Amino acid sequence: MAQKILTHKGGEFSISYAIQNAQNGAKPLVILHGWGANKNLMQQAFNALFRDFTHYYIDMPGFGNSKTPPFALNTQDYAEVMRLMLESLQLEPAKVTIIGHSFGGKVATLLNPKILILLSSAGILTQKSLKVRAKIVTTKLLNKVLPKNQLLRNLLRSKDVQNMDEVMYQTFKNVVDEDFSSIFKNFKNPCYIFWGKEDLATPLSSGERIHTLIYDSKFFPLEGDHFFFLKQAKEIERQFYINL
Repeated sequence: MAQKILTHKGGEFSISYAIQNAQNGAKPLVILHGWGANKNLMQQAFNALFRDFTHYYIDMPGFGNSKTPPFALNTQDYAEVMRLMLESLQLEPAKVTIIGHSFGGKVATLLNPKILILLSSAGILTQKSLKVRAKIVTTKLLNKVLPKNQLLRNLLRSKDVQNMDEVMYQTFKNVVDEDFSSIFKNFKNPCYIFWGKEDLATPLSSGERIHTLIYDSKFFPLEGDHFFFLKQAKEIERQFYINL
């Protein structure tokens, strides 16, 4: 396991990464995981594919073997830390291909790579269910009445964040409901958008919306849920090379 120590906004970030298929003259492929995942999951999907690329798998701050950040981050912070990480690996974001899944798709887009591959990317706001909206209202009201009740906080948190420390929970709140429509619209380089048809976390309509926003994009709905790429990685590779 390799590690880099970076500094951002005066804080120290310990970032874990792995380089695979390193070869002279190979094009760089940076692969970013989604929220709650890690580089190992992405390696599981893509390690045997994209053989003419050198793969760079990175654990973003607070995930996998990368330490919890010293303070709560937003998506711009994640992008800047990843930019510093690429520079430390002697990579220029504008000259690489980046795959980003879910939250990693937002970070990847901000890096403005030469080629962008989105896998069920986050960044399009969708209508929350009545149950979720009611829980948000209840949480806000109870936090005003009992602002320091940790047991109450844990009970009200979603299953995705119940075991997070406070820094990562605040980070989650910073990034979960962002509208990246204008950022997608301003992305001008080639983009390949792959999506799980049965995705409930980021619905297929979000992928269709991103496709309309990014002018130079191609859209590929595939069978599967939010983690469709674990079974569809070969098809992702095939469609990428066909349409390159």
